[in-house]
Amino acid sequence: MSALEIIIGIFVIIVSLLIIAVVLLQQGRRAGINGAISGGADTFLSKNKARTVDAFLARWTKYIAIAFFVLAIIANIIALRG
Repeated sequence: MSALEIIIGIFVIIVSLLIIAVVLLQQGRRAGINGAISGGADTFLSKNKARTVDAFLARWTKYIAIAFFVLAIIANIIALRG
């Protein structure tokens, strides 16, 4: 194994852990229904805050997923050359 393969492997592991964390931080699609059933009343400001955080996390999920696929392709190309 070359040093480049090890470095790319470390980046793949870090990016995969990041994508797991970002996906777990997102709220489920049914979170609003559960909050309404349990009696939790959302104010206008908390609804907007939740939407912006969810939008931020969704956006970063896309970026991290793209980075993961690019790194996986690069790692495969490097492995095939060696």
